[in-house]
Amino acid sequence: MTKKILINQSVAILCDGNNIERSIHDISGKTNAMINFDTLIPKLLSDRGLNRLIYFREGKAISDKFAERLHGLYYGSVVPCHKSADIPLSIKATQLASKVDTIIIMSGDADYVELVTHLKSEGVRVEIAAVKKTTARILIEEADYFHEITKDDWFVYTAPKGNKR
Repeated sequence: MTKKILINQSVAILCDGNNIERSIHDISGKTNAMINFDTLIPKLLSDRGLNRLIYFREGKAISDKFAERLHGLYYGSVVPCHKSADIPLSIKATQLASKVDTIIIMSGDADYVELVTHLKSEGVRVEIAAVKKTTARILIEEADYFHEITKDDWFVYTAPKGNKR
């Protein structure tokens, strides 16, 4: 009989919202496909403790309802970015490196390879969560672990009837 081992790790999840949204839109063929955080976050954490969840997004206005939901369920926050999320996400990851055991970067962008290398040199476990088909192979190879985001991790949003403006 094997005994279950309690893994006491503190995890930060940093999401490049535009990258992940673009990936699931490309794979699903639907622009109203959205990440289902209710199923994805527990899968990523795998019984580890969540320290931070930060969703970085550039461009269009971020839904207040989405931001409230992330905060309500995960004490998460949404960070609007002037341009790309690359720099703000990288700065936050570097700031968190001494405060967490693991950082999960939700993005398949090869621009994060140097960040992954740096975080690992600081003793942080780095995991990538992304759609495999749209993820740079070098990013998967550099990470300590890769979580594939599949169609089970998103849903297609349909607006309720009667909300025409």
